Amino acid sequence: MNKIRLAVIFGGKSSEYPVSLHSTGSLLSQIAKDKYEVVMIGITKEGAWFQYFGDVEDIEHDHWSNHPQNRPVVLSCSNTQKGFLALKSDQTYELVPVDCIFPMLHGKNGEDGTIQGLFTLSQIPYVGCGHMSSAICMDKEMTHIICERAGIPCAPYMAVYQQDVKDVAQLYAQAKETLNVPFFIKPCNAGSSFGVHKVHNFEEFQQDLNDAFYHDGKGKVILEATITGFEIGCAVMGNEDIITGSVDEIEITDEFFDYEGKYEMRNSAIHCPARISSSLIQQAQELAKRAYRAMNCSGMTRVDMFVNEKEEIVFNELNTIPGFTATSRYPTMMKEVGISFPDLIDRLIELAMTSHKE
Repeated sequence: MNKIRLAVIFGGKSSEYPVSLHSTGSLLSQIAKDKYEVVMIGITKEGAWFQYFGDVEDIEHDHWSNHPQNRPVVLSCSNTQKGFLALKSDQTYELVPVDCIFPMLHGKNGEDGTIQGLFTLSQIPYVGCGHMSSAICMDKEMTHIICERAGIPCAPYMAVYQQDVKDVAQLYAQAKETLNVPFFIKPCNAGSSFGVHKVHNFEEFQQDLNDAFYHDGKGKVILEATITGFEIGCAVMGNEDIITGSVDEIEITDEFFDYEGKYEMRNSAIHCPARISSSLIQQAQELAKRAYRAMNCSGMTRVDMFVNEKEEIVFNELNTIPGFTATSRYPTMMKEVGISFPDLIDRLIELAMTSHKE
């Protein structure tokens, strides 16, 4: 059996660069070597692309970019030369053909539709959502608009554009009246809780608004009402036919599930399956499927939700390239329904090879 030539892309010009390195290390250590010939493509923090030939451990420890055998590459967007064009030492290029791409990128430029557009032009199959779905899932305002239109319960919110902010005190007064205090400020286009703040007063609002705009990079944030309760998540996978993993639960002692809570498990714990009734688990899985369909997702997505004080499920957001270590939430929820990590990788690649993205 011929091996599938799989390009795994990691790193990226994003604040979530280190998250990508850990996800990639786990992916490469778990992938079936007898099925795939892996081509490793690393993107530096500055945005330079290289074909990498070193050890997986050096990716996880962020030593990969100094490897002496690295060579610059670009993605070929010609359907007659499907793969990467690598610069050789004699300054000529050679084609590195690939059958499929697995982007292990998080955040800006990685799961916001930017790089997915390049993949679409290349006509090379790739794992995960298409460029349009990735873009709208990344934008929290667009997510609200589409999901609310689809009848999916969401937290009340306000979208704020930086160029429209003339009077911060007036904006705070409007948010306080509409959303009550405390409320959240979130960048519209960022992940891993960068720039997310829970606002209790006007002094916090002034500072936190500027930080959220900074992390968004596009001058747009949302103000969102606090849902009193706790967060849950559900792994969803598929193209035309979709399945869900188990539902997990986030237990925190801080005010919200921030970066340290997510990646260092500081003052937080994850329970899988969630400590909720089977009826609520089923409701969460159905709501996750509805959100997945509404946002035109394919391949994989983790759908995050809340259980409020009335034991009602409220939608939060979607993550089109969720954390992908062996202990990350998405693989753990799939493992809970009998899909091992290596099997999960195989299924996602198969979905990519058989899909027709927009």
